[in-house]
Amino acid sequence: MTRRFQRRALTLILATSVALPQVTPAAHADPRPATLEAWQQSTSVRLQPDGSLSDVLAISSSDVWAVGQQEIWDVWKNRGTIRHWNGTGWAEVPLRDATAAGNLRGLAAAAPSDVWAVGDGHDGLPYLAHGDVTGFDRVRPQGLRAGDWLGGVDAKPGRVVAVGSREKQGLIVTGQGNSWTVQETKEEGALYAVAGGFAVGDTGTEPLIVHYSGGSWKSMPVPSIPGGYLRDIQTDSAKRAVAVGGVYRGPGVVSPLVLTWNGKRWKEQPLPVSDARLYGVTGDGKGRYWMAGYDPERAAEPFMVRCEKGDCDIIRGDAKKGRSSVRLQGVAYLAGKGTVWAVGHAVDSTDRYTDVVESFAPEPGESKS
Repeated sequence: MTRRFQRRALTLILATSVALPQVTPAAHADPRPATLEAWQQSTSVRLQPDGSLSDVLAISSSDVWAVGQQEIWDVWKNRGTIRHWNGTGWAEVPLRDATAAGNLRGLAAAAPSDVWAVGDGHDGLPYLAHGDVTGFDRVRPQGLRAGDWLGGVDAKPGRVVAVGSREKQGLIVTGQGNSWTVQETKEEGALYAVAGGFAVGDTGTEPLIVHYSGGSWKSMPVPSIPGGYLRDIQTDSAKRAVAVGGVYRGPGVVSPLVLTWNGKRWKEQPLPVSDARLYGVTGDGKGRYWMAGYDPERAAEPFMVRCEKGDCDIIRGDAKKGRSSVRLQGVAYLAGKGTVWAVGHAVDSTDRYTDVVESFAPEPGESKS
């Protein structure tokens, strides 16, 4: 089994694939806070036992979405779930499909009533769903087949792009309504997230980034990083993007990886931490980014990295009683509120999973200017 497929096996079981948050671009950005953000709230959408959240999408303070999986260890009972926050509480949104979804990994929205989710179907096919707060319907693009895998999705009015893998090649599904195309990349590997015309993943041995240009998807030159992989991307424009992942250095040894795009080339971003895992990234659209993950050195504390203008800071939440570790897998920026939402799961001493929703913002009373 190659390293890529070992990592994917863990992804399928633990819902740690980050498809990453395809957050509606911010209309504007908040000024840089005078002080580093502080954790404001730690809650849960109250999934069934052994539940985990994989992605979060923040459209407004009363319109936040999350996807994940419940009862992840039970092959017969595990099922995907879609949850919605209306400003006061979380509610489950029905999937109007008899075959049901397995793990749901990614979210995107072209509009508040035009939301998409991707993951696995219990029938062995990839799962693509479309809907709104009233419910979701399964969409079945022609050309998908058993064994195909989807991890990320991006949505714009009139165009949806989902990415994943087919055997040894990257897989890209594009369309809308009843018109879809399914294509494999020329490069070997798997794609885990897509946003703004960029898709990221790995070849099994190094990072992989493909870009939509001139009517086709083409691989981009990236720094040579043996063991590197990418799991999420935030795209501000054709000249600014950030991709996050890690570098596999041996059994149980992973270091974080961040690549930045300036419109001409990808380069590696130095980080103030050496052993953390990064799964998701979001941004305010103006050059400030938040990266969610997990730090095994301080496993019980929620972990985030914030970067701006090449400078990065670590943000940690408080360790709570009963949690042996917290892993944040998806992250979303709430435009105009200065707030970031992150989702994932916590594990207790008996290896029981509980979904978590963490939010943070500048300290109350602190100036944002």
